[in-house]
Amino acid sequence: MSISRVLLLIAGVCELLLAIPVLGGWFVLATGWGVLGFMFLLHAAALVFTLRERVPFYGPVLGIITSLLAWIPFIGWALHLASGIALLVNAFQGPRTDTRGVQQRRYY
Repeated sequence: MSISRVLLLIAGVCELLLAIPVLGGWFVLATGWGVLGFMFLLHAAALVFTLRERVPFYGPVLGIITSLLAWIPFIGWALHLASGIALLVNAFQGPRTDTRGVQQRRYY
């Protein structure tokens, strides 16, 4: 299992835990919004590894946006839910492949 996939799975599970209405909000407030900073760093690391391994990177980008806007109460809940689902879908997708099914020849 690749590093990017592990980071996407961890980030997806953490986002879904933060999406639990009362518990997630309580945890964010109890840490003084510090968990949002941690999630921002986790999404940034996941973005670096997904770009390096050439897998789709929409999950970490949505996670970074969520980390920046999650301090708004109801919008934060919806964003945590959306980014958690997107990160898990992104984690189970494979790398980008050629859609034609034939490997492209290189002439050089």
